[in-house]
Amino acid sequence: MVFKRVIVAADRPYAVAKFITEYIKTKGYEVIPMGALVDGNPVPWPDVAYESAKNLAAGKADTAILMCYTGTGVTIVANKVKGVRAAPSPDAQTARLARLLNDANALTLSARLTTEELAKEIVDAWFSVESPDLSRASRFERVKQIEMNEFK
Repeated sequence: MVFKRVIVAADRPYAVAKFITEYIKTKGYEVIPMGALVDGNPVPWPDVAYESAKNLAAGKADTAILMCYTGTGVTIVANKVKGVRAAPSPDAQTARLARLLNDANALTLSARLTTEELAKEIVDAWFSVESPDLSRASRFERVKQIEMNEFK
């Protein structure tokens, strides 16, 4: 899937989250800001992650980039939403493989550890994968089966 609409969300107005928003815009993506990126006011990370994940699952965006201080909280909450497969990615290779091998649709990052230069590498790697490796389709289907059993 070629991404066009990207949710970028954070619980605080982190400089790196603002940088990612602007960086993605220069690449021609439509950015949908959420959480503290809307007006600069802090928002609890569970609320940011949940709102963003619900919008992603509803098809209002093609992918999402979610940030909190460690990246852990937004990952946990986003993965509670049916249809969202959020992957914490501290480096470019992990981001690329999360898309390619795990069919991840939400990228989660640590605002504490992600520099602007690293953010560029991670985001570029994330967007470089146009579609997951279909030789792993049975695994992707198994994830959907597990999700259907757990989200009754």
